[in-house]
Amino acid sequence: MSKSKSILKVVLPLLLGVVLVWYSLSQISIPKLIQYFKDANYFWIALGVSLGVLSHVSRAYRWLFMAEPLGYKPKFANSFMAVYSAYLINLTLPRAGEVARASILTTYEDVPFDKGFGTIVAERVADTIMLLLIIGVALILEFKFIYNYFIDKFNPTTLILGGAIILVFALGLYLFVKRGSSSFAIKVKSFIKGLIEGAMSIFKMKKKWAFIFFTLIIWVLYVAMFYITTFALPELSNISLAGVLIGFIFASFSIAATNGGIGSFPEAIVIAFSLFYIPEDPSRAFGWIMWSTQTLVIIVLGGLSLIYLPIYNRKKTSV
Repeated sequence: MSKSKSILKVVLPLLLGVVLVWYSLSQISIPKLIQYFKDANYFWIALGVSLGVLSHVSRAYRWLFMAEPLGYKPKFANSFMAVYSAYLINLTLPRAGEVARASILTTYEDVPFDKGFGTIVAERVADTIMLLLIIGVALILEFKFIYNYFIDKFNPTTLILGGAIILVFALGLYLFVKRGSSSFAIKVKSFIKGLIEGAMSIFKMKKKWAFIFFTLIIWVLYVAMFYITTFALPELSNISLAGVLIGFIFASFSIAATNGGIGSFPEAIVIAFSLFYIPEDPSRAFGWIMWSTQTLVIIVLGGLSLIYLPIYNRKKTSV
């Protein structure tokens, strides 16, 4: 049964990605999409790609602060190549990149696998918190817009009823998880406990403020990368802050839906931008332009990293 689950975890995201690619390309003619690529301003795309690379450089450097308390001083180059190798592997096998990254650090930096993987999980906790903060900021800054949007789309009675249902469901889920002993309840409690423990462990680090600073830098660069790339298409040059934040949030979740966001990324952008009455064609084209350029960089740098890692560390491996 566990083997079947493992196969499904690999196959289903790939199938979903293939279906979404087919759907996305069926909604815009290939010649029109190619024309968008030709007409795009590649200065802004290159700048966006550079910010993306810089964010991954910051991620690799941030990890050094987590390794130090464990008694290890890994080389930055190995950390950087491990990050890009992990991103590349995640394009084919969901979640396998984190395991591969920990394995690389074990092989070339002698960091025990369990400790290395634990630091990567703690990083994910910090990143999850940052994404939740961005969602919170979007809700606060654009509360009026979001409120007016739902008021226009739904009548007040429906909103109140929907809110009440969500509240009752949330309360029921809370009580079920708190008092339940089922495997689902235990998993949720374990996840929440891990999230809290991971967040608290950050404040126990020797260089916690450096870690927090670089975490902020990483996510500022992510948002800036998304925003800067919108200038590549004239139709999106006047997009609002709300559009950028909502688009970024939708795009972030799409990456978890399929391998590296294949197929899901452009469609998530279409859904997000449609809230701001931005036409589908430029939204979908933007999604494909951004996804393809960022993915190309991951393939190139990730591939080079996997090739160069044993060469860079040949003196160590030959000992």
